[in-house]
Amino acid sequence: QVQVVESGGGSVQAGGSLRLSCAASGLTFSSSAMGWFRQAPGKEREFVAAVIYNGAYKAYADSVKGRFTISRDNAQNTVYLEMNSLKLEDTAIYYCPGKKWKGLFLPLTPDWYNYWGQGTQVTVSS
Repeated sequence: QVQVVESGGGSVQAGGSLRLSCAASGLTFSSSAMGWFRQAPGKEREFVAAVIYNGAYKAYADSVKGRFTISRDNAQNTVYLEMNSLKLEDTAIYYCPGKKWKGLFLPLTPDWYNYWGQGTQVTVSS
């Protein structure tokens, strides 16, 4: 049984900050790549950020680079997404998928990741 649970979402005003958490169980977390994706109403699921198994390499979408920071704590089987300077267009359901992959390559497409949670809603208002 593999379970990924996202939390920390909520409502925030534009320009504000929010920290999302993603707890994984039943997964060899320290040997897994983890990513953050989001999906807004009427839009396709899009890549936000990703991190390799040991945290040494990270990738970000251009739209969030400089504003969002992905990190992981392998001792706690948890990955985080620190979101700053939030914009209206950041409103979406945020997902934290994972895949067992002890490599340096970070795929940015959602279909590569095989473990998904239910997501957490982030709403940014003006």
